[in-house]
Amino acid sequence: MTTWGFGRPDRPARRCAGPAAIDRWTRAPWRAAGWLLCALGLVAGTARADCTRPIRVPVAPIGMSVVTSGGEVSGVFPELMRKVAAETGCQFEFTVVPRARVEAMFAANGADVLVPATRTSKRDLHGDFIPVMKARALLISLASDRAPIESLAELAERRELRVAVVRGFDYGEPYLELLRTLKAQRRLVVEADPAAVVRALERSLADVTVMAPSILAGTLLQDSRTRPLLERLRLEPVTELTWTDSGIYLSRHLVAKDRELLADALERSARSGAAWKTVQKHYPAGSYEEGLKPLAVAK
Repeated sequence: MTTWGFGRPDRPARRCAGPAAIDRWTRAPWRAAGWLLCALGLVAGTARADCTRPIRVPVAPIGMSVVTSGGEVSGVFPELMRKVAAETGCQFEFTVVPRARVEAMFAANGADVLVPATRTSKRDLHGDFIPVMKARALLISLASDRAPIESLAELAERRELRVAVVRGFDYGEPYLELLRTLKAQRRLVVEADPAAVVRALERSLADVTVMAPSILAGTLLQDSRTRPLLERLRLEPVTELTWTDSGIYLSRHLVAKDRELLADALERSARSGAAWKTVQKHYPAGSYEEGLKPLAVAK
């Protein structure tokens, strides 16, 4: 298991002059200006409120939202959190684990942050949700001449179709009910990550998957061998999976000061449009619009 941390680097303290020196400085205008700038710097410095401890953030690779490669953690949400770290002085410690373990750690208070995540009642039991964008899951397959599917209920009836999903993904109760039905019918293919789902589709081990298209597209984009599959994707909206909030959960086991500090910074990022600009930076046009959109149009 590899861990990465980032936050504000330690820097030597800068000191302002004491009272006697201030009295001498104020006799010259330029010295008075220097003293004023130093005093303002102290005020600005005290305005930063570091978190009381490092914030634990387990992550799994999810499209371009979270990328783990070559000893680096990058992507949309790590970049957002780097900006929060720079603004607040908080330090985030990232560990890379399978997605199912991310969920288990958050539920067991072994993680302070769950990212990225759609909002669900199950997750609401353990944390406070901060919406960052809108997202929806679709039925995704490789192009074929099969009859279209318009709902999860219809998918459950199409017993000839095998469905691949990522262990730990949760798109709400209709999705979880589908998984229970598919498991009982022995049509469910459960994989550890989106890349394994891609392989299952490519090798005809599964016929369809249900996930946000940005996740699958982002996974394909990272590998030159799978990138051509982007042109073959068939995306089908289903009635039970509509647009919903997607963002970040903060554990209620964080002390109130830390939780409020992080929530305020994340909410400002979403309201200002900065979070959505980060999405557009990491995802090429045409690869995310069917499954992601901003909370509101940035002005």
